[in-house]
Amino acid sequence: MSTDKSTSWSYTEAFASEDVVLERARERSFELGVTPVSPGVGAVLTVLAAASKSHAAVEIGSGAGVSGICILRGLPGHAVFTTIDRDVEHLKAARQSFAEAGIRSNRIRTIPGRAEAVLPRLTDGAYDLVFVDADKANALLYAEQGVRLLRPGGLLVVNDALDRDRVSNPAHREPTTMRLRELHRALGSDERLAASILPTGDGLIVAARR
Repeated sequence: MSTDKSTSWSYTEAFASEDVVLERARERSFELGVTPVSPGVGAVLTVLAAASKSHAAVEIGSGAGVSGICILRGLPGHAVFTTIDRDVEHLKAARQSFAEAGIRSNRIRTIPGRAEAVLPRLTDGAYDLVFVDADKANALLYAEQGVRLLRPGGLLVVNDALDRDRVSNPAHREPTTMRLRELHRALGSDERLAASILPTGDGLIVAARR
């Protein structure tokens, strides 16, 4: 990355200011060994949630509540948010963060379990926003399920899509990097989707269901 590009990236990340509630949610995530979304990614999630006018949103990987708060702050007040995580401690931290953010408990569904087992149980075409922030090895599976869950016009968002800048470098052949390249090809060629990659954070794939 050139100096100018690196400076611009840092500037855009710093542009997203966070309040005490998000700062505390980040502290909880770090205490649990969870890497939450960056401030820039969080701001993009809020904007996308607001633009989608979502009635129902789901995320895979709770991030101990950081990403959930960002999404919920963009959603209409009646919208329901579902978060899936195999670690119950992460879900507990997320619920605490949502409560501190003043979000009503009847707007939240927390589902413990492996996403590959939970997602097939969710209703086809019932969601306006699907956010994937879980293990990269299964990102393609999660994205395929996410497309199934979306209504027409809904958004699929996949975090960490550039794998620390390794995806763009063909010399990197790590399994997770290869899987993300496969994900990029699959979403880019899917006629049901209009897809793009944003360089925010460690890369975001954003795809709209036609």
